[in-house]
Amino acid sequence: MPLGRLSASLLLLGAASLVDGAIHTNLPRPNPFVDPAHDPYNPLKYIASNTLTAIAFSLVLTVGIIQTWFIRRYGAKWMMSMTIGAYLFALGLSIRFGLHLHPQSKGLYIIEYLFVVLSPCAFIAADYVLLGRISKHLGADEYLLVPSRRITIVFVASDITTFLIQAVGGAMSASANDPTMALAGSRVFLGGLAAQLLSFVSFSCIFAIFLYRVRTHNAAMWTMDKDKVWYKSWLALAGALVVSCIGILIRSTYRVVELSEGFQGPLTRSEPFFYGLDTLPLFIAISVYIPFWPGRFIPGSTAATDSVKSRGSSKDGNEKAVVSSD
Repeated sequence: MPLGRLSASLLLLGAASLVDGAIHTNLPRPNPFVDPAHDPYNPLKYIASNTLTAIAFSLVLTVGIIQTWFIRRYGAKWMMSMTIGAYLFALGLSIRFGLHLHPQSKGLYIIEYLFVVLSPCAFIAADYVLLGRISKHLGADEYLLVPSRRITIVFVASDITTFLIQAVGGAMSASANDPTMALAGSRVFLGGLAAQLLSFVSFSCIFAIFLYRVRTHNAAMWTMDKDKVWYKSWLALAGALVVSCIGILIRSTYRVVELSEGFQGPLTRSEPFFYGLDTLPLFIAISVYIPFWPGRFIPGSTAATDSVKSRGSSKDGNEKAVVSSD
């Protein structure tokens, strides 16, 4: 079985066991709409709002569609992970329509939880790639703590590692025969989330140091687009990445705190917190690239461009030689 499929299976199994442990009870099933806050079978502890779900789903899906068109129109296929993540995130949000009708459905909750929690990994990966592309575009690798050719590999590898930690934690919980082992598994799962947050904090610090070094050590590079309107300057794209990082940091911190409280904590039981500290920051993190799509700032690969120029120069030289010989 491929590593990715195995990891996903382990995480799915683990999440199912964690949720099962959170809502396991032998009590008779009450009317799910009478008192959802005290319903032992309702993992959300509230009835998901169809209005909020429709708004969030529509906004995130719209961002995904626009980014798809931008990739075709302006390029930057290396941002595709963010676009795919937007569709998966929208899919996770759409499951909340089902939870509104069937609030006691553990299966729907597991699917919703996995898509909503895991899809932002794709947003994080896109931001990792973008910083490397900005550095290459500027020729500013000397100002990065990690070379641009390695920064994507290093941080994507950290994402995979933290994902596997979460998978191991889920598998431990799934195979546990006693509460102590199940608790240990949930803590490993939490450790994976915390490690992922730490990795992104490290990346954000590297990005901040990069901007500081360019500004203080290379004024010409910092102001290279001063003759352009502000929204066409590379600094506008860098600013978009800053906003995206802040959104992801807010959301990641929320998720770590939420899981540290357990599935019955106050953050888990609050729909306003879910939209205010998870969905909204992530929406901002991906929608900020709509007016500042990277493909409009960073053209196609430098190698390809140089190759075209080289062929053009060679062709012009041959034509001049022919004219000269005539």
